[in-house]
Amino acid sequence: MEQKENVSYTYIVECSDGTLYTGWTNNIKKRILAHNAKKGAKYTRSRTPVKLVYLEQADSKEQAMRREAQIKQLRKSEKEQLIKNRKELYGNNQI
Repeated sequence: MEQKENVSYTYIVECSDGTLYTGWTNNIKKRILAHNAKKGAKYTRSRTPVKLVYLEQADSKEQAMRREAQIKQLRKSEKEQLIKNRKELYGNNQI
C-alpha cells in the first residue's frame, strides 16, 4: 500500500495467538515492523508475529483515534465481521 502524507490509519492486526489488536498510526509499514520487532504495543510484544488484517484511512490523527476507540468497544465477532466485510469489498490484496 502506498503511504500518503498527512494521513492517519486505524488498523487491526491478528496476533500469533489469534487475538486481535487495534491501533492507529500515521505510518502503517513502520508500525507493523515495530510490532514484529517487539517494539510496538506492550500487548503485541509477546504475540508476534502480527499480521495486518484491517486498514482504514482517516483524514486526521483525531479521527483515527476516535475510530480506534470505536473498534476497541466491539466484540471479537464484530471485529471479525468488519474484517470480512472489508476483504469482500477490496479483496485480500488491499486490506
